[in-house]
Amino acid sequence: MKLRGEQLEGALNKALAPIWLIAGDEPLLVDEAVARIRQAARARGFDERQSFQAETGFDWRGWLAGFDSLSLFASRRVVELRLPTGKPGVEGGKTLEAWASHPPDDTLLLVTTPRLDKASQSSKWATALEKGGTFLQTAPPAMDKLPDWIGERLSRHGLKADRDTLVWLATRVEGNLLAAHQEIEKLALLLPPGTLDMATARSAVVDVARYDVGDLSEAFLKADAARFCRILDGLKAEGEGLPLVLAVVGNEIRTLYRLAAGLSRGQRLANLMQELRVWDSRQSLVERALKRAGPERLARAMGGLSRLDRAAKGLLKEDAWDELKQLGLALMGKGKAPAFAVI
Repeated sequence: MKLRGEQLEGALNKALAPIWLIAGDEPLLVDEAVARIRQAARARGFDERQSFQAETGFDWRGWLAGFDSLSLFASRRVVELRLPTGKPGVEGGKTLEAWASHPPDDTLLLVTTPRLDKASQSSKWATALEKGGTFLQTAPPAMDKLPDWIGERLSRHGLKADRDTLVWLATRVEGNLLAAHQEIEKLALLLPPGTLDMATARSAVVDVARYDVGDLSEAFLKADAARFCRILDGLKAEGEGLPLVLAVVGNEIRTLYRLAAGLSRGQRLANLMQELRVWDSRQSLVERALKRAGPERLARAMGGLSRLDRAAKGLLKEDAWDELKQLGLALMGKGKAPAFAVI
């Protein structure tokens, strides 16, 4: 059975599967899911817990043999197995398949991994675990859902906030759910139950947002100018290399340019999307960005990219970070283009 994060509580209230596969890149969400499963297991008499980490050289055969039989007086136990790479290898995969086909009595298996891609989810070992139990892949809330996530967590402590305050809080903790959790816990300690206003939030919350270049790409395609600037400034402050940032934004601009050029030649957009390997989940975003920018702006932006590359390498006097910001905003229709890339 496959579950989303928000479905876990309902599933645990109904039954406790003998096998759990918990995957995700956000430690807070994985840890919370594991803790909730442990709690449900204890309530059902699983009093013992054993933990293992499968790294290079892990003795899979010995590990499995240790659970072949339990003594008459053995307690029920939860066996936690962490796969740091999400790939158990050939022997590990076969071992997990063997477990799933004949799970030991009175033993609950809880496997945790980083986020699994489609290929890993379709592997024999992951399919066997899902078939024999439950697969839960956690995922952090999207930016537009983060205020609601924060609001729900505040409500657990008797705190509530209006939408503007929740949005402001979200911008300060975006990309860092563990820090968001810590800030919420801090607010609960500092404040009595009631309404959290903007002034109190500003004085109490530290800016702990953390970004990656993928966030910047999404903001650019969505024409979210405020977030685009905030992420770009954040990456600069964190010491992210400008060449990487420029490569990511430049790739989006080049894709839009090639789409525009193909359309001008009479090609179908769907075929162009496939040819340029634009994922299905991103096609609507890319199409809207294409319409906003238009072929003339994109053609001129291509010249601006080559200048930006030289500026990033210190060959020109312009501030490449600032020029990249201006170029992105111009293609969103939110501002003026850099002087050397008039759009």
